Amino acid sequence: MHFLDDSLYPENQEKLVIQAAPYGPEWLPGDADDLPLTMDEHVQAAVDCYDAGATVLHIHVRELDGHGSKRMSMFNELMSRLREAVPDMVLQIGGSISFAPEEEGADAKWLSYDTRHMLAEITPRPDQVTIAIGSSQMNIVELFDDEDIEGTSMAKPATYEAYREMVVDATPDFYLEHLKRLRAKDIQPHFQIAHTAQLETVERMIRKGVYSGPLVLNYVAIGGGFAGRHPADLVEFIRRVPDGAVLTIEASMRAVAPMNAVGIALGAHVRVGNEDNLWRRKGQRMSSVEQVEQMVELARVLGRSVATGAEARDIYRIGEWYAGSDETLARLGMVPNRLPGQRGFLLGAREN
Repeated sequence: MHFLDDSLYPENQEKLVIQAAPYGPEWLPGDADDLPLTMDEHVQAAVDCYDAGATVLHIHVRELDGHGSKRMSMFNELMSRLREAVPDMVLQIGGSISFAPEEEGADAKWLSYDTRHMLAEITPRPDQVTIAIGSSQMNIVELFDDEDIEGTSMAKPATYEAYREMVVDATPDFYLEHLKRLRAKDIQPHFQIAHTAQLETVERMIRKGVYSGPLVLNYVAIGGGFAGRHPADLVEFIRRVPDGAVLTIEASMRAVAPMNAVGIALGAHVRVGNEDNLWRRKGQRMSSVEQVEQMVELARVLGRSVATGAEARDIYRIGEWYAGSDETLARLGMVPNRLPGQRGFLLGAREN
């Protein structure tokens, strides 16, 4: 992304889109006070986050026994109710479905490709499904302090080890087919990117015409195989993202607020919620709704407006698709593909 002299002025930045992730699939009831259990509680969590200022909802579903649901019928029911309760929110299904272990000592893992492909069949359809590009370690506990998980189920050695050993399985066999299925159902992929190498893979797919649509993505700074918390890495990633892309910052635990503060100042968007963080400051718990409110306040202090639901859908370009690689590259502000025999560095627009 290019920054001009006036790019840090909030009146020149897009309005802030706040993603809320209030369903914390890695936690069990009792780990956080605001974890929804019943379907009514799932819906109320969405309403509360929307009322606080969130306009994108990252969705997982929990069974009554407290574990993450893998039943498509549960996703269908929740989607149907959310369409009525929060019609202006962008509804985004978490592409892992649930990575939580079924029982203590079991593996924390992403589900099979066939099961994850079924997310394209949810009715009513979501606006987005998150998608991982490239298999990677996802050791979410690597950046956690002992105090972060003290008193939670994750403090149990077997559960801790399960998350320490977790791997995102997302080879080309998965993401190429998944992108086709999402496109066929008019569901926008929301790319979860761990580092610039994965961003480059997405660019190659765009240049080859494999993916033709808006580039909406999260920079996932959770460590353990994903990006870490070094601000230089964050700034470099922002620099590498195409001008026409939509970028959201995602971090973990008490780093969420400072990483998002940088993101808000630089014109990016933010994600918060108990899936990412349980704390306001050391020793002080913070609900998903309070985290949304904190982002609204940060934006107010910096003078940046918060997007409405309708504005978030416009910023995310929900429902847009492009004709092929040339149009996609142009819409994203990327240099065109090299023509046969063309030498030298390429300009941003091709002469006719």
